[in-house]
Parts: sequence; C-alpha cells; structure tokens
Amino acid sequence: MSAGRSSRRLVPAYLAASGRGRPGRDTLDRLSVLHNPADPSSEGAGPGGPEGLRPEERRLLELLRPGSLSLAEAAAHLRLPVSVVKALVSDLVDAGLLRVRPPVPAHRLPEREILEKVLDGLRTLKSS
Repeated sequence: MSAGRSSRRLVPAYLAASGRGRPGRDTLDRLSVLHNPADPSSEGAGPGGPEGLRPEERRLLELLRPGSLSLAEAAAHLRLPVSVVKALVSDLVDAGLLRVRPPVPAHRLPEREILEKVLDGLRTLKSS
C-alpha cells in the first residue's frame, strides 16, 4: 500500500460538519483569525475539550490551545477542506467556545517598501 493511501480519510470530510457544506456565518474568511477563549480549568472541559463535541471540533479546540491560527492554517493542520472547517468554526462560535477576528484589511498592512528595508537591515546585521 502506498503512503498516500494510508493517510486517506475513511470518512468523507463533509461528514465532519454533519454533512453541511456551508457555514452558518457568511463573515468567515480563509484569513479569519481563530482564538480559543476557553480556560482549560473551565467546567465541562476534559482532556479533549467540552463534552458533546464531534472529534474534529475537539481537535480544532486543542489545536488552538497554544495560540491563534488563521482558518486556512487550521484547515491544513486538520487536513480538512476550508469549507468544512468554516462550518465547524461557525458551530463553535455559536456555542461560545471559539472566537473569530476578521483578517487585517490590506490598507492597514505595512507598505512593502518598509518591510523590504527592515529585511535588508536585518540581513546587514546578520552579516556583520
């Protein structure tokens, strides 16, 4: 058996979101930032997270325990399509177990020239 076959999902990815193909929220973006606000000592939270969650939801909350990730990064770590993770995130936000921040708008990002100057300065320091 090839390595690609052994890592193949036994259950179709859309079943991770209870068969839904669309999230309940239209505001989610691939670059939306996900944050797990849950306190590990909170009631109802066990080693896998709050009870009554699907395995993929528990894995997502566990993945976010050390810090925030974009929705696309979370999808890559979970090896699920972005559309499925959007549906999972939507459910977790509705349950109050997850917070989502919109991505930083392009007009608020630093200009490319400034970033290139900083990078050039760091390279100069490294070579000194």
